[in-house]
Amino acid sequence: MPGIIVVGTQWGDEGKGKAVDALGESVDYVVRYSGGNNAGHTVVVNDQKFIMHLLPAGVLSKTATTVIGNGVVIDLEVLYHELDGLATRGTVVDHPLISANAHIIAPYHQTLDKVTERFAGKKRIGTTGRGIGPTYSDKINRIGLRVADLLDADLLREKVAASLEQKNQLLVKLYNRREIEAEQIVEQLLGYAERIRPHVVDAARVLNDALDEGKVVLFEGAQAHHLDIDHGTYPYVTSSNPTAGGACTGTGVGPTRIDRVIGIAKAYTTRVGEGPFPTELFDADGERLRTEGGEYGATTGRPRRCGWFDAPVVEVAATVNGCTDIFLTKLDILSGWEKIPVCVGYDINGERSEVFPMTQSQLAIATPVYEYLPGWSEDISAARSFADLPVNCRDYVKRLEELIGCRISGIGVGPARDQVVLINDLV
Repeated sequence: MPGIIVVGTQWGDEGKGKAVDALGESVDYVVRYSGGNNAGHTVVVNDQKFIMHLLPAGVLSKTATTVIGNGVVIDLEVLYHELDGLATRGTVVDHPLISANAHIIAPYHQTLDKVTERFAGKKRIGTTGRGIGPTYSDKINRIGLRVADLLDADLLREKVAASLEQKNQLLVKLYNRREIEAEQIVEQLLGYAERIRPHVVDAARVLNDALDEGKVVLFEGAQAHHLDIDHGTYPYVTSSNPTAGGACTGTGVGPTRIDRVIGIAKAYTTRVGEGPFPTELFDADGERLRTEGGEYGATTGRPRRCGWFDAPVVEVAATVNGCTDIFLTKLDILSGWEKIPVCVGYDINGERSEVFPMTQSQLAIATPVYEYLPGWSEDISAARSFADLPVNCRDYVKRLEELIGCRISGIGVGPARDQVVLINDLV
């Protein structure tokens, strides 16, 4: 039975939550493997909208056990706010299981995130200010706080004090902020210790045992390929590895245990925050995509930048992540255009390139080369099979499949759980 990874192929917000929710009843474990509450997954069930920032979208499954892996950074206040919010709406989650090795976002991480972003001015990255980057920095610098540390008060005090020695120097002398008291942070974090204790596990052992038993494990990434710290549009990226390889390092499950990688791609392209975006639209079409697609950040509420589908963006993601399938979302939003442009390459200093630019300098001057495909006027929200789609709509999907070099196995035709067209089985 498979280990399945779901990964975004653009700049996030592709609709991974919908895809995971569609698969949720067919799997035994749903695992979040990277990122923090700078991500948001939206799922609509029975006309109710659920937005998860730390919990994987699969938490709404009635059969799957939820796991938060070691690659995730956890804001404990946000975690329990989400769990309590679900409970008030009738969804009681007696899991998740939480890796003892996952790192904790402390209040001083959030403070540093906000002040450094303001200090950067025009060179800002466009972070959410939720402390994600500083927490990953502490992890790499080996001065981070891990979930297991909450279970040892003396060790937690020692680690917080050591971390704040440097941070208070920065806050006071460089940013003209007040010094942060270590004991206040410790007491705040220890307030979660007893509640989290029953959930703390050796997640790598749990997941490998599950796979040994023939269970289906779904690994759910946050953000997307082009926000990956190594493979994304650096430096306008996140602080972790949302790519498929991150599922292995972020959970402790080896690559030979992964059977399928499902890339999620929106039928057009969006991006939140700063950074390059070759097909971005600044006209009425861009505003129409934003309005009809409801393109506002699930976590921040920020309006998303919108543009046409960029095939080289998805092709390189499908290649690097080893995608076996693509799930195409929000195809219904494109109904009503007479012609739909698709970026098939770039003009870079007068030379045509059909692959995503290798360098930051090339990407900065890349002008999209468009192919114009016939649109369709029909409402496709009731389609449940590929044959139900209009001919031009089917041709659009087939052309994208050719351009990205990976089969499209599922299509989202609306926000509801059942508004899905499956072409090939995904589990």
